[in-house]
Amino acid sequence: MDVLTVPADRDKAWYLSLMAPNTKGPKFAWLDPSRLYCNSQALADCVKDLLTPFHNDTIDLVAGIDAMGFILGASVATTLGKGFLAIRKAGHLCIDTHSQQYSDYSGREKTMEVRLDVLKPGLRVLIVDQWIETGGTMKAAIKLVENLGATVVGVAAVAIENTEGGKWIKENYKYSHCIPEELQNQIDQQHLDSFQQIQQLNEQK
Repeated sequence: MDVLTVPADRDKAWYLSLMAPNTKGPKFAWLDPSRLYCNSQALADCVKDLLTPFHNDTIDLVAGIDAMGFILGASVATTLGKGFLAIRKAGHLCIDTHSQQYSDYSGREKTMEVRLDVLKPGLRVLIVDQWIETGGTMKAAIKLVENLGATVVGVAAVAIENTEGGKWIKENYKYSHCIPEELQNQIDQQHLDSFQQIQQLNEQK
């Protein structure tokens, strides 16, 4: 399916078939979910699905994780009519910040930070990222929010893999993701059957 095409019958999570496989080798993530953002209906449906579990929750603010969590998080915030807080990689904010070290999916040690003048006790925050693989990045974001006194309403991502860290997040926080139960095994094995369609399209070009 062409990336901009919207099918007549939009089955649940139809947009997942737009995600592209890694073609550059093991130094990169195993797929690129951001291809689905190019399709406006796909992005809208993805955000709608992510917000479904939180319809009865009070959300004061949406926080997105640098960098791809900015796109999805800002879309979620706009849909909710709420503000958006950027959780940044260290060194990008020119103001006083609170920081947290973590290891991401690549195993590299990193630091993220957040501004000090927004989060406060009583503020209810939904944290959004594009993908949760090992869970290290999301755990660090949760710590940042909670250390400044705010409450994490839940976490949302296109997918949460059933790694040790992914399971910990599911067990300890309310969460949402876009993966139907029948596709979770493919996500955990880091290969989607839909990749074959994209590869065939690329070969035809």
